[in-house]
Amino acid sequence: MSYPTLSGRVAVVTGAASGMGAATARLLAASGAKVALLARRADRLEALAKELGDAALPVAADVTDDASVAAAAARIRAELGPVDLVVNSAGVMLPNPIDDGRIDEWQRMLDTNVTGTLRIIRAFTGDLLAAAEAGRTADVVNISSIGAHVTFPTYAVYGATKAAVTQLSASLRTEFGPRGVRVTNIEPGLTDTELGDHVDNPELSEQLGGMFQAMQALSSEEIADLIGYTVSRAPHVNLRQVIVLPTAQA
Repeated sequence: MSYPTLSGRVAVVTGAASGMGAATARLLAASGAKVALLARRADRLEALAKELGDAALPVAADVTDDASVAAAAARIRAELGPVDLVVNSAGVMLPNPIDDGRIDEWQRMLDTNVTGTLRIIRAFTGDLLAAAEAGRTADVVNISSIGAHVTFPTYAVYGATKAAVTQLSASLRTEFGPRGVRVTNIEPGLTDTELGDHVDNPELSEQLGGMFQAMQALSSEEIADLIGYTVSRAPHVNLRQVIVLPTAQA
């Protein structure tokens, strides 16, 4: 699937080394957009950029580091030009009981899922507002989770970070919408990505695996297609929040 109306746009996709980010980058490039691929794993980015050709720019960056994000933004503007589409797909899911007290995991999720999203938005706000002022389409797409609304035991901190992303998106719309920048919040349910590989608790890993056996999960490509559809609408149409679940989970 591709969306011809995206041709000529300049996009930044975080978390582009795998999963939803990589799938979204592929779809945007196939639709004619220039795509900056952001993630920490440079080898993965280089391989994806080679696959996508001249449409893609691999930029190794860490969304938890201010200097890294600033350097990435400067390079993207220098090589691709001003950005008019930002997809915040970088995220980490580390479930464990609260009474385990794993502050290092809590901090990692907060730094990546919440503050990392804010760093990327800060880096490209000027580009997005300028694009909208010039009459071009401008979008921010934040990947949240059904966990922002539905509680799961041991996923309290992860769910809290995703609830923050959902609330951030809603609040951003009040600031950006009147100035022509759309903000969309995507909230997937069970999706086949690398997030499950981060789980280091054998019991929780087995529970998650059981969910994948019990129902047909969404694919990263299906989420990417939803993003492509959302950002290819007419500029005055903002699909503000999309909850997408496997039918068996709905």
